[in-house]
Amino acid sequence: MSEGAPGPRRRRVPRRERERQIVDVAVQVFAKRGYHGASVDEIAELAGISKPMVYLYLESKEGLFLACLRREADRLVGAFQGAAAASGAAPELRLHAGLLAFFTFVAEHRDSWVVLHRQASELSEAIATAVAEARRAVMGEVAGLVWAGIAERGPGVQLSDEDADFVAHALVGAADSLTDWMAGHPGQSPEGVTLRLMNMVWAGMGRVLEGDVWRPTASG
Repeated sequence: MSEGAPGPRRRRVPRRERERQIVDVAVQVFAKRGYHGASVDEIAELAGISKPMVYLYLESKEGLFLACLRREADRLVGAFQGAAAASGAAPELRLHAGLLAFFTFVAEHRDSWVVLHRQASELSEAIATAVAEARRAVMGEVAGLVWAGIAERGPGVQLSDEDADFVAHALVGAADSLTDWMAGHPGQSPEGVTLRLMNMVWAGMGRVLEGDVWRPTASG
């Protein structure tokens, strides 16, 4: 090769692949340092690109965080939907599979969960809106399965759409809270946590559908 011959050309990385690389690194950095402690300089360095290139692709630190949030939310909702759809026709089996996928996702992608729900709620309005959208997507899936379970009991049941929505909110809220409990009890498996929650909520709803409703008794 002559002295002035050019070296091998570097492969141009497609935009979608480059963005994926940036977001992969950013999720880890945001989860480790928090939104305010994370720096775009560190994210750029770990991604092997320049800081201006990060801004070229994702515009701002908030834009980068939103990209992380939306991607991880899509992955979580997709895991729930996919597992529920593949588990069989019975609503309780689909709900069990969806919840198991949820807890498994949290256990296997703790960084993603930290970004999604432990930091995002404290940040800007745009980020809070994205979190709310992700939560509504999960809530809609759960409410649909709860209502399908109620409808399976036949036309004589006494629970309404509002009741199904109430149960769905209680179930999603409990699942959310249990992710913290799992972090403090590392020996607990996603399978065990899912089974406990199903027994508390789904079995309890079944008793209500059968007319076994608890009411406070008058004292004295």
